[in-house]
Amino acid sequence: MSITSTKNGNTINISISGRFDFSSHKDFREAYRNTPEGSANEFIVDMSATEYLDSSALGMMLLLREHAGSEQSNVSIINCRSEVKDILIVSNFDKLFKIS
Repeated sequence: MSITSTKNGNTINISISGRFDFSSHKDFREAYRNTPEGSANEFIVDMSATEYLDSSALGMMLLLREHAGSEQSNVSIINCRSEVKDILIVSNFDKLFKIS
């Protein structure tokens, strides 16, 4: 499992590879937490290399959304494998995030 983040202007890009589960909590939080609230307009989570996610990963995504401004947040989840995308849709995350 590896989580990397980069900042490009007002966009934070977070890439997750391997299993996205509770063991990722600290690394995922650190990927965006050092960005003061309001200093990033957009968060993009790239899951092209994410093999698996569990309920704790879903909770971490909700914490990112809250950090990004809740209802006014601009968080996208991109490049999901079909298995990962299915989990996100069954969990109604397509109503909270832009998923592609």
